Amino acid sequence: MTVRIATPMFFACLAATSASAADPVIYTTNPMPAVEAVQAVIQEKAGTPTGVITGGSGVLLRRVEAEKAAPQGDVFWSSSANTMGAFKGALEPYASPELAAMPKELRVADDYFQPANVHVVTVMVNTDQLNGTAPPADWKDLADPVWKGRIILPDPANSSTGYTIVWGLSKLLDEVTYKGLVSNVVVSSSSSAVPKGVAMGEYAAGVTFETNSYSYVDGGQTEISIVYPSSGTFTTPEYAALIKGAPAGEVAKKAIDALLSKEAQIELLKVAFRRPSRMDIKVSDYVKLPELASIKVVKIDEEEAARNRDAFLAEWATLPKAGSSK
Repeated sequence: MTVRIATPMFFACLAATSASAADPVIYTTNPMPAVEAVQAVIQEKAGTPTGVITGGSGVLLRRVEAEKAAPQGDVFWSSSANTMGAFKGALEPYASPELAAMPKELRVADDYFQPANVHVVTVMVNTDQLNGTAPPADWKDLADPVWKGRIILPDPANSSTGYTIVWGLSKLLDEVTYKGLVSNVVVSSSSSAVPKGVAMGEYAAGVTFETNSYSYVDGGQTEISIVYPSSGTFTTPEYAALIKGAPAGEVAKKAIDALLSKEAQIELLKVAFRRPSRMDIKVSDYVKLPELASIKVVKIDEEEAARNRDAFLAEWATLPKAGSSK
C-alpha cells in the first residue's frame, strides 16, 4: 500500500514517479480507514495495488486541472457535484457497468463522474452541553437566539461540505428561519472541526454529514445524538471520477469499477459509515443507521448550486454570524 500526502513540496517529486507507473494513483479526500478499505477491494477485484494522494477536494481538483497536459493521477475520489462541475474539463466520462445498480437520479449527464456514496445532512448534538435547553427537533429550533454561538458549521467558502450544507439550508428553510439559524452559528474553516468540536463539548450542536456524526456514536460517546430534522433534510451524493488521460489507462477504469462495487460500498459503510449509492445494499444490516426511506428528504438542485456558487457565497459573506473558529 502506498499513501502519499498532498503537499506543495511533494507535487514536483511525484510527477517523476507516477507518470510511468502501471498502477493507478487515486487522489482522495477520504480518511485513511475508508481509503484502505477501498484499496483492498481494488486489489482483489482489479488485481492491482493503488497509490494514494490525500488532500482537500479543492486542492486536489485544482491539481488535477493543473496537470491536464501531463496527468499524474488516475482517479479522483470524492466530492459533490456542485464542486466537481467546475473541473469537468479535466475529467473523463465513463459509463461504468456498476452504474446499473445506482438510482438514475444520482447519475450526472454524460457520466462525467460516478456516485460513490450518499451523505445525509444532520444535526449532531452533545446532550451534555444543552444546559437546560431542549434538544433541537427541527431546523427552526436552531434559529432561536438561545442557540447563539452554540452551533458550529463549516465555512461554505472553504469547504465543499460547508457549501453543500449552507446552500441546501437556504433552499429548505424560509428566509426568516435561515437567517436566524445563520446568525447563531460559529463558522469553522475546517469541516472536520465541526464534529470534533461537538464531540469535545466545545459546542452543543453542529450541522454536518451523518457519517461524521455517527462515527462518534459508534465510538461509544453516549452523549452524542443525531437529529434528522422533523420538517425534512436533504442528501448529497459524493462522486468519483476518471481523470482525463489517466496514465494507468484501462486499469484506471477497473479501479473505478471496483470502487463502485457492492463489496467496496459495504466495506465503506462498515468502516467509515458512508451510506451507499447502490440500491442493492440494506444499510441497517451493517450499521445502526436508519434506512433512507424512513428519513424525510427534500430534493436539492446540485446543478443550480454549482451555477450560482459565486453569487451565493457573496451573499453569504454579508450575513451576520455568531463568530468564526479556526
